[in-house]
Amino acid sequence: MNISKIAYTNAGWGLTVLRIVTGVIFIGHGLPKFGFGGGPGLAGTAGFMESLGLPLPMVMAGLVASAEAIGGILLVIGFMARPAAFTQVIAMLVATFLVHWENGLMGAGGYQWSLLMAAATTAIMIEGAGKFSIDWKISG
Repeated sequence: MNISKIAYTNAGWGLTVLRIVTGVIFIGHGLPKFGFGGGPGLAGTAGFMESLGLPLPMVMAGLVASAEAIGGILLVIGFMARPAAFTQVIAMLVATFLVHWENGLMGAGGYQWSLLMAAATTAIMIEGAGKFSIDWKISG
């Protein structure tokens, strides 16, 4: 597969702003899952995954922490933005339906935030990284 096809973006500066801000937010949510900043670490995150009834909770904790932290870094620099966004779409849809759904859209602990982040990363996945990105440079 030609990497320039994955990296291609016709998106402009608006998607660049969305990509960078979304990436920073995901980094801020992912690093604590690895134990940085006083977060629960992988063991604590795995415990939460287990409470949701997810299989292989330690694996799931590593996947979601990586999707958020590493995927967030990839979004900020605009490298492989579509695959990075895809992992975050999945993580946010799981969060929406398994964690927040029962609280409703706007209630305390509602799914408005996870749904918004799923929408933002879906837009990035569809449109690409935008200008001022490594993907934009790669795709010419």
